[in-house]
Order: sequence, then C-alpha cells, then structure tokens
Amino acid sequence: MTDNVPPQSLRALKDAGVFEIAWPDGRSARLPFKLVRCECPCAQCVDEITGVRTLRPEAIPDDIRPVGLDYSGNYALKIVWSDQHGSGIYTWDRLRRLCELSQT
Repeated sequence: MTDNVPPQSLRALKDAGVFEIAWPDGRSARLPFKLVRCECPCAQCVDEITGVRTLRPEAIPDDIRPVGLDYSGNYALKIVWSDQHGSGIYTWDRLRRLCELSQT
C-alpha cells in the first residue's frame, strides 16, 4: 500500500506516447498513454453499480494522447484526452498500481 503518495516527477512524453513517472522510493515506470486511457475509472468507463468496465479498448485510438493535465488536490491527476474524454481522476495509488502491473 502506497498511502496515495504523489510521484516525485511525472512527465507526458508525447513523442514516445508514454507517461514517465518516478516515485519517491526510487521506482520509476513508463506507462503508455493508451493503457492509462483504457484504465479510466470514471462512471462513463466503468459501470457504477457492477464495477464492470464498459469502455472497449478497441474504441480508443492508438495515437491517444493527453491534451490537458491538472492535479486534483494532492491525491490525483486529472487528464483530458485527445478523444475529448476528461472525467477520469487517476489517484496516485491507481497510477502506482498501473506502474507495478506494467513491469510484471
């Protein structure tokens, strides 16, 4: 459990199509934009009642990219995507889990 610790640094490398995230404990990862977009936790992408993901990954363009990044307090990142989707809030814990899963 990371207790929702913010990353030490977070960069959107648009040419590479990845977020580069470094954590205070020295771990780092590169997360593809499409992976992060497909993991959006919002009610448009995940059924609020069942928790079943309703977003189809094949519906997301391969060249998806962030067009806006903003912090939501000190606990999350809000991303506006090139497909005009922007309602997902990615907590630091969620991003950390994605980093860990991408390295296994």
